[in-house]
Amino acid sequence: MNGPGEILRASAARFGDRTALVTAGRTLSFTELDALSDRVAAWLAGRGVEPGRPVSLYAQNRWEWVVAYHGALKAGAVVNPVNVMLTPEELAFVLRDCDAAVVLTSGEQAATVVELTRDLPRLDTVVTFGEAAEGAVPFAELLTCDGPVPDVGTDPDSPSTIGYTSGTTGHPKGAVQSHRAVLWNCAATATMHGRTADDVVVTALPAPHVYGNVVINGTFLAGGTVVLMERFHPGETLRLITEHRATLFEGVPAMYSMLLADAALDQADLSTLTRSTVGGQTIATSTIERWEQRSGAPLIELWGMTEIAGLGTTHPVHAPRVPGSIGVSLPGVQVRIADLEDVTRDAEPGQPGELMVRGPIVMLGYHGNPEATAETIEPDGWMHTGDIATMTGAGHVFVVDRRKDMIITSGYNVYPAEVERVLAAHPGVALVAVGPVPDAVRGELACAYVVRAAGTDATEEELIAYAGGRLAAYKRPRLVRFVDTLPATSTGKIMRRELIKQFHA
Repeated sequence: MNGPGEILRASAARFGDRTALVTAGRTLSFTELDALSDRVAAWLAGRGVEPGRPVSLYAQNRWEWVVAYHGALKAGAVVNPVNVMLTPEELAFVLRDCDAAVVLTSGEQAATVVELTRDLPRLDTVVTFGEAAEGAVPFAELLTCDGPVPDVGTDPDSPSTIGYTSGTTGHPKGAVQSHRAVLWNCAATATMHGRTADDVVVTALPAPHVYGNVVINGTFLAGGTVVLMERFHPGETLRLITEHRATLFEGVPAMYSMLLADAALDQADLSTLTRSTVGGQTIATSTIERWEQRSGAPLIELWGMTEIAGLGTTHPVHAPRVPGSIGVSLPGVQVRIADLEDVTRDAEPGQPGELMVRGPIVMLGYHGNPEATAETIEPDGWMHTGDIATMTGAGHVFVVDRRKDMIITSGYNVYPAEVERVLAAHPGVALVAVGPVPDAVRGELACAYVVRAAGTDATEEELIAYAGGRLAAYKRPRLVRFVDTLPATSTGKIMRRELIKQFHA
């Protein structure tokens, strides 16, 4: 097997009519998924989509998205999974930058996408899932195609996917992932987490995100069943875990906080869960403990990013876990902690430095951006992650925070994630994010944005005092703002910079 486009054919041969995918709209076996994606591949080839040309997917989680993803790969196309939360302007940039040949989207967004293509002469085909739209081809037409499935050889080191980063400054960058990187990540993650054909995985992680992709395709590799939610809702998640007797739930920290706070938790049957996973952002140890106590199963931490096609570190399911750690490197992958001033040197043992990654999962580079590629990947193959971390002698990595999110107050480095972990343990806090505010004397101060837990009335003074007993003086938040919600990405990762823009623009 040379790439992710070969997963369904191999799994259909092994697992046949076993259920592969469950969605609100349709349930499909491995055989059905394989056959439907063949039809999509035949249609794309008949439409003139040449191998190596990008095909963009811009829609919420649904069975059609999964079929289209595998169909595009079987046609030899490069998949461009697009975050459905992008604005039309951001979408237009991505489609133009990657030079997409076709874009597949949902009915409610089709009219907007069709309008965008008027300024993109190289993109002349819009396919719509669900309801038909003027100027778009209904997805149902692709599923009736009886043409030959193209016979495209897969070079494992050629581009498989162009996944665009969130673009915290300027335009997003397209991380080009090889077939080897995507398949390696899915297989290594499935191995580390002990996936088998007996697994039933409930997830609301967005399919366009690398974490969501690894969850879906890693489960398919093992022959397990994916119960895919269109979007996350805590009550519905608990219902699906109970109904399908799920063995595994995969999510981000905010999801676990909401599950633990939901009224349906008391009646939910979580006894079939054998483990859960959490990534995307640091999680409070107190949240881990509460979920493990309620579910009776371990919550496995992990870390990853778009530039490595998914995970880079996690805990092996059967190994002793180290609370607060994102685990050890995936098989065949190297990690190191580099000195913050000199990347050629390792940081002193136990001291924070930049987490670096090297191995087959590292991206080929940023699409059409050699300057950014050279800034991110060193000549010897080590890739900058932008995360500040420490590592034990046994290889367990602890993320301190994002380098760009670091707050400098009176010359001291304050890492928001550390402050967030402390405040999240307070019973009056449901969700919390910490960011900098300018200060004439100290340069920056830490401000905590807090969503109160239901039925509580924690005060600013109370929370500052709580943090004061657990953090060094320079790390304590000096301000607390109470908010109704925290802005989040499509995966549920809290966007600290958006809070700063809202309150301190």
